[in-house]
Amino acid sequence: MIRPLLLELAAAGHRLPIGADLVLHEEPHPDEARLDPLRLGRVIERAARRYRTPLALPLMDLRLEKLDLLSALGVAPDAVDGFHFTEAPPEEVVARMLEERTRPFPPACLAQQGAIRDIASRTDLVPIGMVIGPFSLMTKLLADPITPLAMMASGVSEEEDGGVRLATAALRLSLATVLRSVRAQVEAGARAVIVCEPAVSVTYLSPRMMARAPQVLEQFVLAPLRRVRHEIAAGGADLILHDCGQLNTDLVRTLAEELHPAMLSLGSSRTLWEDAAVVPKDTVLYGNLPTRQFYSDAAMSEDEVRRLTRELMERMRAAGRPFILGSECDVLHVPDAAATIRRKVEVMLEA
Repeated sequence: MIRPLLLELAAAGHRLPIGADLVLHEEPHPDEARLDPLRLGRVIERAARRYRTPLALPLMDLRLEKLDLLSALGVAPDAVDGFHFTEAPPEEVVARMLEERTRPFPPACLAQQGAIRDIASRTDLVPIGMVIGPFSLMTKLLADPITPLAMMASGVSEEEDGGVRLATAALRLSLATVLRSVRAQVEAGARAVIVCEPAVSVTYLSPRMMARAPQVLEQFVLAPLRRVRHEIAAGGADLILHDCGQLNTDLVRTLAEELHPAMLSLGSSRTLWEDAAVVPKDTVLYGNLPTRQFYSDAAMSEDEVRRLTRELMERMRAAGRPFILGSECDVLHVPDAAATIRRKVEVMLEA
């Protein structure tokens, strides 16, 4: 487990972006490197060395678990991104997938696991895994995930409504798929797993709905995430929770208290020095510079990156809570702005 290391890094004023995608796109053929375990491992290693961190943060590719799930149902890889269930799969299909653990992973998932294994066996870096969270994966499987959640909050059951039945079945499949991915990455050598739940937000879970029906949050978010946390811990690894969605303080507090992640990564919509008051003292807060704006000098100048970096460091130091300065999410390669983005990442690291 790496909670002590994260606390040590935080005390030392560590900074790092989630920036493997920038390094991947320095490869002559990035799409090929993404599918090659050894090349991908070296990309992740180069990113860690460049950003002067012992943490080998992986690509934040939140498509992999959906690809794995749907490949078992015969959906072609090029149709995965746009695929949505229109009705709940037959119960025998759901039951089979819940029990099935030995089917092969798609090549992209195998490359992710192989890169972790490469980092663990060849370097002195700390290999980190990455999965989408069960709730966020469920929302990617439905064309309209909001309506069944609202209906459940109003007391409508699976037996009464096909949409509620579909959402519940999709969540069960999502959780099974995420647990399978976690097991494989921890077995490959991951010492922590970043669980990305950007859909856990007021967009899908409004404050009014949560006040009226807290059981929806429990059933669809907290209970599945506890299962994921248990699976990670069973392999001797730590949970890092990432949620760059639109949150309120109640959701931040609930996620932090219920799951007690080693590190909590929040988007730039949050004021971290205020959130520090509702997060356990041994959970490292991570983030949350608005790196999505780094592509444009008009949207964010280097001077503004420098100012925000210094402000965040000073405010979090004053808050007296463990903190690692980083990006609000992954820093993605933008073809016409690659040099601009890389320059601002360096400003973030040096300011």
